Amino acid sequence: MSGPGKHVEVAADGVGGHARTSAVRSLAPDRRRLRALARAELTLLVRNRSAVLTAPLVPLALPFTVRPAIDQIDLGKEGLSLGTVMLTAAIGFSFLFAVYTSLVSAYVARREELVLKRLRTGELDDAEILVGTALPAVCIGLAQALLLAVGCAVLLDAGGPKAPWLTLLGLFFGLLLSAALAALTAAFTRTTDSAQVTALPLVLVSMMGSGIAVPADILPDRVAAVCAFLPLSPAERLVRAGWTGELSGYEALGAVATALAWTAVAVFAVRRWFRWEPRR
Repeated sequence: MSGPGKHVEVAADGVGGHARTSAVRSLAPDRRRLRALARAELTLLVRNRSAVLTAPLVPLALPFTVRPAIDQIDLGKEGLSLGTVMLTAAIGFSFLFAVYTSLVSAYVARREELVLKRLRTGELDDAEILVGTALPAVCIGLAQALLLAVGCAVLLDAGGPKAPWLTLLGLFFGLLLSAALAALTAAFTRTTDSAQVTALPLVLVSMMGSGIAVPADILPDRVAAVCAFLPLSPAERLVRAGWTGELSGYEALGAVATALAWTAVAVFAVRRWFRWEPRR
């Protein structure tokens, strides 16, 4: 009795141990596959000279192009400072150009070159393909945001963040939504040449209504109330509030809820409409 009993126990232990080992191993390749895909995407990005110039440099330069317009605004009257406004604008441009527009072009190019289709025949699932493709652009956007935050704090006397957790939340949602919206825009973009055109509406609307090129505080109250529900508005609001500390807990929760709602909508839309086959 004891022999078979022990045998069964060992066998059960062996099966359980094997299942646990398999489960652990099944998670490890995911990370490796993501890193491999991200490295490949970064290599392609570096080889694309126009992307290399546009993605990292444009967000760094654009805040200076809106500086003359910002100087015309009586920031003190609105309770704003130049450093805070420029910092919010710079990070917003990183969302739009380092992540959003560059990823629209990347997704469309990989689809039209049948790269996405070939990746789907391997071990990667759909989410891994989309995330791995987005990782280099998201990392560039994050690096830019941190660099710009330090630059504005030192050069424009923006000071340090009073509520850094709000800024981190804003960066998280801004990068996440920019990547998700890029995948959604790519679904309706026919060619890489038209990628800049299909990305333009969100770029312009966000610049004017989300507090990037134009501070939301100077907009008419009704317009500002509507613009607060634009996709990138919650992220920009949280980024700025992290520096000023002027956002109440209730308002912060409202911004987070709006960002979560847009994230859910964007993810659902990508799952529903993203195209893996070339649009011919």
